[in-house]
Parts: sequence; structure tokens; C-alpha cells
Amino acid sequence: MSAKTKRIFKKLISYSGVFFFFLAAAMLWWQLRNYSLMDIAHAIMDIPARNLVLACVACVGGYLALALYDYLALNYVGENKKIAWWKWMLAGMLGFAISNNAGHAVVSGGAIRYRLYTRWRVRSGDIVRMLTLSGFTYFLGAAAIVVLGYFMVPHEIFERSPTLGMGLHWLFGGCLVAIIAYFVATLLFQRKTLKIGNMWFQVPTTKMALAQMLLGMTDSILAGLVLYFCLVSFVPIPFGTFMGLFVIAQTTGVFSQVPGGIGVFETIFLAAFPDGVDKAAVFGAMLAYRIIYYVLPLIGAGGLFFIYERWLHARMRRWIDDAKQKIDDARQKMPRLGGRRARK
Repeated sequence: MSAKTKRIFKKLISYSGVFFFFLAAAMLWWQLRNYSLMDIAHAIMDIPARNLVLACVACVGGYLALALYDYLALNYVGENKKIAWWKWMLAGMLGFAISNNAGHAVVSGGAIRYRLYTRWRVRSGDIVRMLTLSGFTYFLGAAAIVVLGYFMVPHEIFERSPTLGMGLHWLFGGCLVAIIAYFVATLLFQRKTLKIGNMWFQVPTTKMALAQMLLGMTDSILAGLVLYFCLVSFVPIPFGTFMGLFVIAQTTGVFSQVPGGIGVFETIFLAAFPDGVDKAAVFGAMLAYRIIYYVLPLIGAGGLFFIYERWLHARMRRWIDDAKQKIDDARQKMPRLGGRRARK
């Protein structure tokens, strides 16, 4: 592939997010054309307080699971004993809070991790390996739930929209092949290294691959619970069916390159429900989910990062002040020592 072709390909990928966003926005408008903004606002306010509390608890659990991505990645590069637990938790929560909202996880979440981990003396090459492993952890867990969800989602949903059904069949097949290929690779090439570009990566063990899949599934289930608690008071949907729809919609949103999958996620979810369902209530529940799972963690993790930066800045100022004081004390002692030597 020539350099010009690579540049065109990269531009197409970067602009695909814009295309999918406008396509999803148009489809979303079509789904909600019969409802007013007040209908959606009332739907949000009608969510029981108990359900909102449960959704917040699930959100906290979800971000704790996301932080474990960083611990697993640190273990992969052999730096888990070097970094204190609160550091990898801060980096994991903040990194995912940013990437969940901004999209392009490697760039957005990776930038804040690079800033923090280089400060904690983790090598840049190891940080790239950590980000790569975390990406595989997410997609391995999501792929596993997509495969399970494919059998849990009623197939009459596929029949209502042949185009959507065909896409879901392809998604199921791709996810199943990816899971099998990953585990076969860990069995055949365990602990061997392979070169990608200028980087060397060690193939994870089968045990780590299993831990990746379970952690990724746990993260997706907890994220799904946030929306489920917001939605179930309006639509009595079985949890298994819901999780199948949720992960399919979430994975499609990630592949669309739209920040947070906004519009794409909602469109797929709304299209899966029959016409008799109050879609304003469903959309209101999804807005509540976005506020709880996306906005509040970004504010909370951002606040923790601000406190950490202020604390670090204050500590550095103390170090500088102490160093200046010691230098001044040393300078004051130097003339006295010189005078003593002259008298001798």
C-alpha cells in the first residue's frame, strides 16, 4: 500500500465517524418524530428514585471494573508491583471516563495514561503495550456477550428489519471467529513474541486471555445494568434479551468511531423495539443512562485528577522551597568557613 493510499484510508476512517453520526441522527429523528421534547423530559423524571440509585451503584462498579483493565495491563508488562493501587485506579477511571465521552480511545484515553504513567516511570513502549492489551480486553469481553446475546435476542427483531438482521448475523460471525482465533493463538504461540510495526508484543497466556474475557464481560454487564435500571420501569424486558441488544448496540457504536457512539447506539436500540413501545420513554431512559454513565464519571474522575495535580504541584513547590532553603543555608556557612581557614 502506497503512502498516498494510506493517507486516503486514514482520512476515510476519521471521516467515517461524521458520516455515521449524521446517518444515526437522521434515523433517530425518524424514530422520535411523533414525540415532543416534553415527552422525553417527563420520561426522565418518571424514572423511580430507587432505580436511579441502583443505576449509580452499577456505574461505580462498572468503573472499578474498567480500572482493573489497567491492573491487568500492568501485570502483562510486569509493572504491577511498581505502581500503587490508587495510581492505576486513577489512571484507569480517568482514561475511560475521557475515552467514553470523546471516542478514539487510543488517542483520548491513551494521552492521559501516557501523561500519568510516564510520570510514574513506566516506559513509553510498555504504555503502548498496555493500551493494546486493554483494547483486546474490551473487544474480547464485548465479543463474548455479542455471541451470547445473539442467542438471547428474539430473532423476530431481525425479521422486522432485514438490513439490521443481516448486519447482526455478520457481527455474530465476526465475533465468534475473533474469540476462537484469539484463544487458538494463545495456545499455539504462548509466551512467544511478535513484531507489529516497530513494537514487540508477547502473546498472552490462555489464563490471561480468559481473565481478559471475564473482565470485559463484567464491565459490559455492569454498564448494561445502568441502562437496564433506567429502562425496566417503562419496558419490562428480560435481562438476557436486554444485554444482547445492549452489547450489539454498544459494539456497533464503538466501531462507528462516533464519540460515545452517540446517535448510533440509540438508533439501534430504538429500532429493536416494536412500534407499540413508548419510544419517548425508552429514549428518556437512554438519556438518563448517558448522564449517569458518561457525564457524572467524567466530572468525578476529572475532579480527582484536578485534586491530584494540585497536590502534586504543592508537593513540588515544597521540594523547591526546601532545596532553596538548603542552598541559602550552605551559602551562609561558606564565608564563615573561609574566614576560619584564613586565620589559621
